[in-house]
Amino acid sequence: MSPTADYDDKALRSAIRLLKLMLGKVLKSQASPEVAAIVEQLQHQFTVLQRDHSPGRRQQLLNTLQGLPADMMNEVIRAFSLYFSLLNIAEESTQLQQRRHQIEKNKHYWRGSFHDTLLAFKDSGVTPVQLQVLLNDLNYLPVMTAHPTEAKRRTVRGALRNVFISHEKLLHSDVKGYFREEALERLHGQIQLLWKTDEVRARSMGVVDEIEAGLFYFPLSLFEATAQVYRNFHRALVDVYGNEAAARIKIPGFLNFGSWIGGDRDGNPNVKPHTTALALRLQARTIAQEYLRRLDNLREQLAYSHGLCEPTAAFLQSLERDRELLGESAIAIERTCMQEPYRHKLSLMKFRMHKRLELIDQRIAGDSSQTDAVAYNNIQSFHTDLCVIRESLISHGDRAIADRDLLDLIRLTEVFGFHLMQLDVRQESGRHSLAVAEILASALGIDYLALDEDKRLEVLSETIAIAGGLGYAASHLSAATLETLEVFQVMAQMRREIGNDCFSRYVISMTHSASHVMEVLLLAAQNGLAGRIGGQWYCHIGVSPLFETIDDLNHIDSVLRGLLAQPVYRALLNASGMRQEVMLGYSDSCKDGGILASAWGLYSAQQQVMAISDSEGVPCRLFHGRGGTIGRGGGPTHEAILAQPPATVRGQIKFTEQGEVLFYRYNNMETAIYELTMGITGLMKASLSVVQPVEPDRTENLAVMSELAQLGERSYRQLTEHTPGFLDYFYEATPVQEIGQLNIGSRPSHRKKQDRSKYSVRAIAWVFAWAQSRQTFPAWYGIGSSLEHYCAGNPERLRTLRELYKDWPFFRNLLSNAQMALSKSDMSIAEEYSALCSDPEVGKRIHGLIAAEYRRCVDWVLEIAESDRLLAENPQLAASLRRRNDYLGPLNYMQAGLLRALNQDSDNESSQSIWMKPLLRTINAIAAGMRNTG
Repeated sequence: MSPTADYDDKALRSAIRLLKLMLGKVLKSQASPEVAAIVEQLQHQFTVLQRDHSPGRRQQLLNTLQGLPADMMNEVIRAFSLYFSLLNIAEESTQLQQRRHQIEKNKHYWRGSFHDTLLAFKDSGVTPVQLQVLLNDLNYLPVMTAHPTEAKRRTVRGALRNVFISHEKLLHSDVKGYFREEALERLHGQIQLLWKTDEVRARSMGVVDEIEAGLFYFPLSLFEATAQVYRNFHRALVDVYGNEAAARIKIPGFLNFGSWIGGDRDGNPNVKPHTTALALRLQARTIAQEYLRRLDNLREQLAYSHGLCEPTAAFLQSLERDRELLGESAIAIERTCMQEPYRHKLSLMKFRMHKRLELIDQRIAGDSSQTDAVAYNNIQSFHTDLCVIRESLISHGDRAIADRDLLDLIRLTEVFGFHLMQLDVRQESGRHSLAVAEILASALGIDYLALDEDKRLEVLSETIAIAGGLGYAASHLSAATLETLEVFQVMAQMRREIGNDCFSRYVISMTHSASHVMEVLLLAAQNGLAGRIGGQWYCHIGVSPLFETIDDLNHIDSVLRGLLAQPVYRALLNASGMRQEVMLGYSDSCKDGGILASAWGLYSAQQQVMAISDSEGVPCRLFHGRGGTIGRGGGPTHEAILAQPPATVRGQIKFTEQGEVLFYRYNNMETAIYELTMGITGLMKASLSVVQPVEPDRTENLAVMSELAQLGERSYRQLTEHTPGFLDYFYEATPVQEIGQLNIGSRPSHRKKQDRSKYSVRAIAWVFAWAQSRQTFPAWYGIGSSLEHYCAGNPERLRTLRELYKDWPFFRNLLSNAQMALSKSDMSIAEEYSALCSDPEVGKRIHGLIAAEYRRCVDWVLEIAESDRLLAENPQLAASLRRRNDYLGPLNYMQAGLLRALNQDSDNESSQSIWMKPLLRTINAIAAGMRNTG
């Protein structure tokens, strides 16, 4: 990031003024007359309160709020919410313009672009041959999840996309006069439409809604963004390494997408086996529709005539095979294009793709009995047809045409196949143990749960190898076990129906032993997904153990080494041809032991996993279960990848993209290109160890962090587990219970109803609720006290930490993220929420502990960064947070007041109270203002 002196937000301020003016006009014409005035009054009163914290100033603000009836408050909150949405658009479109200006000035592009990255590679001595080695191993795999942290309705997201497009056009200097007036009118109309679109969902989201919400981003932005990413990479490759070298480098499919939506059943009783099948079929329909659209475009473009071009023999043979396959159907299709060979071929291809789409639609409707020999039944045949066309075009001198839209479509087939996203299935280990116990009892009379770990592994290894599976009686199995087995049946069926790559991994949460992985393989073997035939092992499923809590992270060595020591498991892993994948959970480890223990535990775990991988000779990929916020492993992807331990990434990274992160990264195609590029270049930089030696971490640095993590964990656990009244404070001084009524997801916010323990509340709701009340302490609590205790008047230790901040990406990223989270906290506002506690003494005491640690964190982070204010090194972000704060503050005061009113409204069920709807609106608005939720 540029230094403060170089930061110029003139263009951004101009964009904000324009959008704010538009919003003001809409409010004056469409809202109650007083709304615009009240919004400005509240914003002004809060700004004054920040300068002068006197009781009188606070009371002025409260008086303005207390006089507002519920319907007026609804409109005021919506105005604030819309302001944040427009502010986000102003920032996003201005950043896009800045990147375009950089491209116009020089080919170096922005920091983190492909050109910038490849230039640095070349300067550091990376040869074209080494680059090819790196690219061959490269796999960037973002995984969409349905974790409920996206508070915006799909309708609102679409409307915001339209506002972004209109506003972005206005930033072009050549839009003048009449055309500018027309653009301004369009923008005004779109903002007015947003004002009249309710942002709060009227009904709860089901799993199908979540599946469709995830698919929404592909036709909107991700198909074209993916094509552009590959095109940009090739252009940068030619610019940096030259035409001759670039021609020798093969660009493989280094980008893929994954999903948990419809496959993640851990803790979500609404995800059934048929849901998993539906998710994959809806994905298959989405990509088939895109292929049809692009085939149509190519058919329009490739109007070559016989006699004016000479297609290759391979192309003509391919065309003839299609005609024979389609028989009489071909006659009607080709009537208008017999003189145009490429249109002829593409018309027949479109017919075959349309037949595939018809089959998918029939299966979605519930009829799986139909087949069609004409339809494309595997991606390889479709990909081959496209490549035959390209090679033919190149043969008669039309490479420039072949390498545009046609090559884009070829790239898309390599990325998306016929499955669109590779679906992960996830379930908790206990479900598998019970299912295996019932099956073994029925088939062999074995009391599995009474066995120790060694005996379990022995039994599992032997029974996996039984040809045809175990002969158990289904009537002896519980409904839960039958459902667990049905999941594997669906996996086998979907691989046949959609393709071998439609699933990525089967993820086991709460993996505590090697037997938990082997249990999944035994269940898979009952449905032909794994086993041994004729002495040969086969395996069509990959299993990923998930380590979530601090205790889980400490057991990685015993679980992973125990697993890889099993000859049967090694044989199955080899037969699958897959890398061993290990998933690390960020959210629960942070909720469990605090940010320092979590961050360091995860860092150490990665080193440990890769050390085991190396010693066992088993290639391994890490799967990072990151959330949107810092407290759940969030933060900028590029920096996060670079902060991983040296030589642990190795070309492969897989990570979850959760909730609101999908909206902010992928709702606009231009931003999607930027985000994907930054992630891929971060992966490339972090993977240099594949072709060049890298410096390992210094032993003394590891020792320092280990001590800091222990101190931080002790401080965090003291607060969250050993401080009387803490959990009462959480439930009474945050809107955690009301978040569950937002209808933003199908998953319950608690594992067990009525259980108010730290374990029961899900990490998403935990972080979301603290953020709403401006106490983002999961992202920083324990850092201040650990730094203070570590230094304890020792200047030498302070110098050591300052050096770490300058030189160690992990430590720098940790404290940079803490600065971001600290900047989003406000202890004065948090005090308003603390007053909601039924026991005032508890509220005051817990708030005092959090506020004291906040001050320690700020003081010590600034001391180590040698800075006079938070985010001094990121002035753009600092300015953004300041802009938001003047509007966030009044919303927080409103929310605290509404929570109090809801508690006092004893005449109504809380959900029926007139205060519930405005309260839910404040949750949406604050989420928009803070730009993250869970």
